[in-house]
Amino acid sequence: MKKIPIIVIGGPTASGKTALSIALAKRFGGCIISADSMQIYQHMDIGSAKPTEAEREGIRHELMDIVSPLENFSLADYLVLAHDAIEKAVSRGELPIVIGGTGLYINSLVDDVCLEESESDPELRKELTKIGEEQGGEVLLRMLREFDPESAERLHPNNLRRIVRAIEVYRLTGKTMTEQMQESRKKPSRYEPLMLAIRWDMKKLYERIEKRVDIMLGDGLEAEVRMLWDMGCNKHMTSMQGIGYKQFLNYFHGLTTLSETVNLIKRDSRRYAKRQMTWFRRDERICWLDAEKNPIDTAILLCEDFVLANFEKV
Repeated sequence: MKKIPIIVIGGPTASGKTALSIALAKRFGGCIISADSMQIYQHMDIGSAKPTEAEREGIRHELMDIVSPLENFSLADYLVLAHDAIEKAVSRGELPIVIGGTGLYINSLVDDVCLEESESDPELRKELTKIGEEQGGEVLLRMLREFDPESAERLHPNNLRRIVRAIEVYRLTGKTMTEQMQESRKKPSRYEPLMLAIRWDMKKLYERIEKRVDIMLGDGLEAEVRMLWDMGCNKHMTSMQGIGYKQFLNYFHGLTTLSETVNLIKRDSRRYAKRQMTWFRRDERICWLDAEKNPIDTAILLCEDFVLANFEKV
Protein backbone atom coordinates (compact mmCIF):
# COMPACT_ATOMS: atom_id res chain seq x y z
CA MET A 1 0.00 0.00 0.00
CA LYS A 2 1.35 3.40 -0.97
CA LYS A 3 1.40 5.59 2.09
CA ILE A 4 0.22 9.18 2.08
CA PRO A 5 2.98 11.62 3.10
CA ILE A 6 1.92 14.27 5.58
CA ILE A 7 3.69 16.96 7.56
CA VAL A 8 2.68 17.05 11.23
CA ILE A 9 3.39 20.03 13.48
CA GLY A 10 2.71 19.40 17.16
CA GLY A 11 4.00 20.80 20.41
CA PRO A 12 2.88 23.02 23.27
CA THR A 13 0.75 26.12 23.15
CA ALA A 14 2.48 29.38 22.15
CA SER A 15 5.47 27.53 20.65
CA GLY A 16 5.08 28.99 17.15
CA LYS A 17 3.15 26.23 15.38
CA THR A 18 0.97 28.60 13.35
CA ALA A 19 3.84 30.62 11.88
CA LEU A 20 5.71 27.41 11.02
CA SER A 21 2.66 25.87 9.33
CA ILE A 22 2.05 28.96 7.20
CA ALA A 23 5.70 29.09 6.11
CA LEU A 24 5.69 25.42 5.10
CA ALA A 25 2.32 25.67 3.34
CA LYS A 26 3.52 28.63 1.28
CA ARG A 27 6.81 26.92 0.44
CA PHE A 28 5.37 23.52 -0.52
CA GLY A 29 1.83 24.25 -1.66
CA GLY A 30 0.25 22.88 1.46
CA CYS A 31 -3.22 22.68 2.96
CA ILE A 32 -3.40 23.13 6.74
CA ILE A 33 -5.54 20.66 8.66
CA SER A 34 -6.21 21.52 12.28
CA ALA A 35 -5.64 19.01 15.07
CA ASP A 36 -6.84 21.31 17.82
CA SER A 37 -9.80 20.18 19.91
CA MET A 38 -10.94 23.77 20.56
CA GLN A 39 -10.43 25.36 17.14
CA ILE A 40 -13.04 23.05 15.66
CA TYR A 41 -15.73 25.09 17.42
CA GLN A 42 -17.49 28.08 15.93
CA HIS A 43 -17.49 31.41 17.80
CA MET A 44 -14.41 30.37 19.79
CA ASP A 45 -11.70 32.40 18.11
CA ILE A 46 -9.73 34.31 20.72
CA GLY A 47 -9.45 31.73 23.48
CA SER A 48 -8.52 28.94 21.07
CA ALA A 49 -5.82 31.10 19.43
CA LYS A 50 -7.45 30.47 16.07
CA PRO A 51 -5.43 32.16 13.31
CA THR A 52 -7.15 35.19 11.85
CA GLU A 53 -7.82 35.52 8.13
CA ALA A 54 -4.80 37.82 7.87
CA GLU A 55 -2.58 35.31 9.67
CA ARG A 56 -3.72 32.52 7.34
CA GLU A 57 -2.28 34.45 4.36
CA GLY A 58 -4.69 32.88 1.93
CA ILE A 59 -3.72 29.32 2.83
CA ARG A 60 -6.58 26.82 2.92
CA HIS A 61 -7.41 25.78 6.49
CA GLU A 62 -9.57 22.76 7.24
CA LEU A 63 -11.38 21.56 10.40
CA MET A 64 -11.78 24.99 11.96
CA ASP A 65 -15.20 26.48 12.75
CA ILE A 66 -17.02 23.28 11.86
CA VAL A 67 -19.04 22.50 15.00
CA SER A 68 -21.40 24.49 17.22
CA PRO A 69 -20.05 24.83 20.78
CA LEU A 70 -23.42 23.46 21.92
CA GLU A 71 -22.80 20.14 20.13
CA ASN A 72 -20.91 17.06 21.23
CA PHE A 73 -17.82 16.23 19.19
CA SER A 74 -15.69 13.14 19.73
CA LEU A 75 -12.28 11.86 18.73
CA ALA A 76 -14.03 9.43 16.39
CA ASP A 77 -15.83 12.36 14.73
CA TYR A 78 -12.52 14.16 14.29
CA LEU A 79 -10.79 11.18 12.70
CA VAL A 80 -13.50 10.75 10.07
CA LEU A 81 -13.26 14.39 9.05
CA ALA A 82 -9.46 14.54 9.20
CA HIS A 83 -8.96 11.48 6.98
CA ASP A 84 -11.39 12.98 4.47
CA ALA A 85 -9.63 16.37 4.55
CA ILE A 86 -6.26 14.74 3.89
CA GLU A 87 -7.61 12.73 0.96
CA LYS A 88 -9.15 15.83 -0.59
CA ALA A 89 -5.95 17.83 -0.13
CA VAL A 90 -3.93 15.14 -1.91
CA SER A 91 -6.49 14.97 -4.73
CA ARG A 92 -5.98 18.71 -5.25
CA GLY A 93 -2.21 18.23 -5.39
CA GLU A 94 -1.66 19.87 -2.00
CA LEU A 95 0.67 18.69 0.74
CA PRO A 96 -1.37 17.93 3.89
CA ILE A 97 0.03 19.78 6.90
CA VAL A 98 -1.56 18.67 10.17
CA ILE A 99 -1.09 21.15 13.00
CA GLY A 100 -2.24 21.26 16.60
CA GLY A 101 -1.48 20.80 20.24
CA THR A 102 -4.03 18.09 20.96
CA GLY A 103 -1.72 15.10 21.21
CA LEU A 104 -4.51 12.53 21.22
CA TYR A 105 -5.88 13.88 17.94
CA ILE A 106 -2.45 13.88 16.33
CA ASN A 107 -1.36 10.43 17.42
CA SER A 108 -4.71 8.83 16.64
CA LEU A 109 -4.65 10.34 13.16
CA VAL A 110 -1.01 9.56 12.35
CA ASP A 111 -1.28 6.01 13.68
CA ASP A 112 -4.58 5.56 11.82
CA VAL A 113 -6.38 4.41 14.95
CA CYS A 114 -9.77 2.82 14.35
CA LEU A 115 -12.10 3.29 17.29
CA GLU A 116 -14.75 0.64 17.79
CA GLU A 117 -18.30 1.92 17.90
CA SER A 118 -20.21 0.51 20.84
CA GLU A 119 -23.77 0.70 22.02
CA SER A 120 -24.65 3.33 24.57
CA ASP A 121 -26.33 2.84 27.92
CA PRO A 122 -28.35 6.00 28.66
CA GLU A 123 -29.14 4.95 32.23
CA LEU A 124 -25.50 4.21 33.07
CA ARG A 125 -24.44 7.46 31.44
CA LYS A 126 -27.04 9.39 33.44
CA GLU A 127 -25.93 7.72 36.66
CA LEU A 128 -22.24 8.44 36.07
CA THR A 129 -22.90 12.02 35.01
CA LYS A 130 -24.87 12.63 38.20
CA ILE A 131 -21.96 11.31 40.26
CA GLY A 132 -19.57 13.63 38.45
CA GLU A 133 -21.78 16.66 38.87
CA GLU A 134 -22.45 16.03 42.55
CA GLN A 135 -19.09 14.66 43.70
CA GLY A 136 -16.67 16.00 41.09
CA GLY A 137 -14.73 14.59 38.16
CA GLU A 138 -11.96 13.27 40.39
CA VAL A 139 -14.35 10.64 41.75
CA LEU A 140 -15.04 9.37 38.24
CA LEU A 141 -11.34 9.48 37.38
CA ARG A 142 -10.61 7.23 40.36
CA MET A 143 -13.18 4.78 39.02
CA LEU A 144 -11.63 4.92 35.55
CA ARG A 145 -8.09 4.59 36.92
CA GLU A 146 -8.92 1.16 38.34
CA PHE A 147 -9.15 -0.39 34.86
CA ASP A 148 -7.78 2.22 32.43
CA PRO A 149 -5.06 4.28 34.13
CA GLU A 150 -3.75 5.65 30.82
CA SER A 151 -7.08 7.21 29.88
CA ALA A 152 -7.45 8.53 33.43
CA GLU A 153 -4.04 10.16 33.14
CA ARG A 154 -4.83 12.08 29.96
CA LEU A 155 -8.38 13.21 30.85
CA HIS A 156 -9.06 16.37 32.84
CA PRO A 157 -11.44 16.09 35.83
CA ASN A 158 -13.71 18.73 34.29
CA ASN A 159 -14.15 16.71 31.11
CA LEU A 160 -17.06 14.71 32.50
CA ARG A 161 -18.45 13.66 29.13
CA ARG A 162 -15.26 11.90 28.03
CA ILE A 163 -14.62 10.33 31.42
CA VAL A 164 -18.17 8.99 31.47
CA ARG A 165 -17.78 7.67 27.92
CA ALA A 166 -14.53 5.88 28.79
CA ILE A 167 -16.21 4.12 31.71
CA GLU A 168 -19.28 3.34 29.62
CA VAL A 169 -17.23 1.78 26.80
CA TYR A 170 -15.47 -0.54 29.24
CA ARG A 171 -18.70 -1.54 30.97
CA LEU A 172 -20.34 -2.37 27.62
CA THR A 173 -17.47 -3.99 25.71
CA GLY A 174 -15.06 -5.30 28.35
CA LYS A 175 -12.29 -3.38 26.57
CA THR A 176 -10.82 -0.09 27.70
CA MET A 177 -10.40 2.84 25.33
CA THR A 178 -6.64 2.38 25.70
CA GLU A 179 -6.86 -1.30 24.68
CA GLN A 180 -8.95 -0.43 21.64
CA MET A 181 -6.38 2.12 20.52
CA GLN A 182 -3.45 -0.23 21.13
CA GLU A 183 -5.10 -2.98 19.08
CA SER A 184 -5.80 -0.57 16.27
CA ARG A 185 -2.17 0.58 16.16
CA LYS A 186 -1.06 -2.98 15.30
CA LYS A 187 -2.41 -2.36 11.81
CA PRO A 188 -0.22 -0.42 9.37
CA SER A 189 -1.08 3.26 9.08
CA ARG A 190 -2.02 4.77 5.74
CA TYR A 191 0.32 7.70 6.44
CA GLU A 192 4.02 8.45 6.13
CA PRO A 193 4.53 11.38 8.52
CA LEU A 194 7.29 13.89 9.02
CA MET A 195 6.62 15.06 12.56
CA LEU A 196 7.95 18.40 13.78
CA ALA A 197 7.80 20.42 17.00
CA ILE A 198 9.58 23.52 18.29
CA ARG A 199 11.51 23.13 21.53
CA TRP A 200 11.68 26.11 23.87
CA ASP A 201 13.38 26.69 27.17
CA MET A 202 10.41 26.28 29.51
CA LYS A 203 10.98 29.63 31.23
CA LYS A 204 10.84 31.42 27.88
CA LEU A 205 7.83 29.39 26.81
CA TYR A 206 6.00 30.38 29.98
CA GLU A 207 6.80 34.03 29.24
CA ARG A 208 5.34 33.62 25.74
CA ILE A 209 2.23 31.99 27.20
CA GLU A 210 1.63 34.80 29.68
CA LYS A 211 2.11 37.40 26.95
CA ARG A 212 -0.36 35.54 24.74
CA VAL A 213 -2.95 35.51 27.53
CA ASP A 214 -2.55 39.26 27.96
CA ILE A 215 -3.11 39.72 24.22
CA MET A 216 -6.21 37.51 24.32
CA LEU A 217 -7.64 39.57 27.17
CA GLY A 218 -6.95 42.75 25.23
CA ASP A 219 -8.61 41.28 22.15
CA GLY A 220 -11.83 40.59 24.05
CA LEU A 221 -11.64 37.09 25.53
CA GLU A 222 -14.07 37.97 28.33
CA ALA A 223 -16.67 39.21 25.84
CA GLU A 224 -16.22 36.09 23.70
CA VAL A 225 -16.89 33.78 26.65
CA ARG A 226 -19.87 35.88 27.76
CA MET A 227 -21.36 35.55 24.27
CA LEU A 228 -20.99 31.76 24.51
CA TRP A 229 -22.56 31.80 27.98
CA ASP A 230 -25.50 33.78 26.62
CA MET A 231 -25.84 31.16 23.86
CA GLY A 232 -26.38 28.50 26.51
CA CYS A 233 -22.89 27.06 26.90
CA ASN A 234 -22.11 25.69 30.35
CA LYS A 235 -19.15 24.20 32.18
CA HIS A 236 -20.22 20.61 31.47
CA MET A 237 -19.93 20.98 27.69
CA THR A 238 -16.81 19.71 25.96
CA SER A 239 -16.34 23.03 24.21
CA MET A 240 -16.12 24.82 27.53
CA GLN A 241 -13.24 22.69 28.82
CA GLY A 242 -10.79 24.91 26.97
CA ILE A 243 -8.50 27.09 29.06
CA GLY A 244 -9.87 30.61 29.28
CA TYR A 245 -13.45 29.51 28.76
CA LYS A 246 -13.99 27.48 31.91
CA GLN A 247 -12.21 30.06 34.09
CA PHE A 248 -14.39 32.90 32.83
CA LEU A 249 -17.55 30.82 33.32
CA ASN A 250 -16.57 30.48 36.99
CA TYR A 251 -16.04 34.25 37.10
CA PHE A 252 -19.48 34.88 35.64
CA HIS A 253 -20.94 32.64 38.35
CA GLY A 254 -19.21 34.75 41.01
CA LEU A 255 -16.77 32.03 42.05
CA THR A 256 -13.62 34.10 41.33
CA THR A 257 -12.63 37.72 40.93
CA LEU A 258 -11.40 39.04 37.58
CA SER A 259 -7.82 39.17 38.86
CA GLU A 260 -8.04 35.59 40.12
CA THR A 261 -9.51 34.52 36.77
CA VAL A 262 -6.62 35.98 34.81
CA ASN A 263 -4.08 34.37 37.12
CA LEU A 264 -5.84 30.99 36.81
CA ILE A 265 -5.84 31.21 33.02
CA LYS A 266 -2.09 31.87 33.02
CA ARG A 267 -1.40 29.15 35.57
CA ASP A 268 -3.52 26.55 33.79
CA SER A 269 -1.99 27.49 30.43
CA ARG A 270 1.49 26.87 31.84
CA ARG A 271 0.38 23.54 33.31
CA TYR A 272 -1.21 22.54 30.02
CA ALA A 273 1.97 23.36 28.11
CA LYS A 274 3.92 21.16 30.52
CA ARG A 275 1.49 18.27 29.94
CA GLN A 276 1.76 18.80 26.19
CA MET A 277 5.55 18.60 26.35
CA THR A 278 5.32 15.39 28.36
CA TRP A 279 2.99 13.90 25.74
CA PHE A 280 5.01 14.87 22.68
CA ARG A 281 8.37 13.94 24.20
CA ARG A 282 7.20 10.33 24.30
CA ASP A 283 6.98 10.20 20.50
CA GLU A 284 10.40 9.36 19.16
CA ARG A 285 9.32 10.18 15.61
CA ILE A 286 9.25 13.91 16.31
CA CYS A 287 12.06 16.08 14.97
CA TRP A 288 12.57 18.80 17.56
CA LEU A 289 13.49 22.23 16.20
CA ASP A 290 15.50 24.56 18.42
CA ALA A 291 13.50 27.75 18.92
CA GLU A 292 16.72 29.77 19.13
CA LYS A 293 18.20 28.46 15.84
CA ASN A 294 15.91 29.47 12.97
CA PRO A 295 13.38 26.67 13.37
CA ILE A 296 11.47 27.61 10.21
CA ASP A 297 14.60 27.40 8.04
CA THR A 298 15.51 24.06 9.60
CA ALA A 299 12.00 22.76 9.01
CA ILE A 300 12.06 23.80 5.36
CA LEU A 301 15.28 21.85 4.81
CA LEU A 302 13.79 18.75 6.45
CA CYS A 303 10.60 19.08 4.44
CA GLU A 304 12.44 19.50 1.14
CA ASP A 305 14.07 16.11 1.56
CA PHE A 306 10.82 14.56 2.77
CA VAL A 307 8.74 15.91 -0.10
CA LEU A 308 11.29 14.84 -2.73
CA ALA A 309 11.47 11.35 -1.27
CA ASN A 310 7.77 10.77 -0.71
CA PHE A 311 5.29 13.13 -2.29
CA GLU A 312 5.57 11.80 -5.82
CA LYS A 313 4.70 8.31 -4.52
CA VAL A 314 1.11 9.27 -3.79
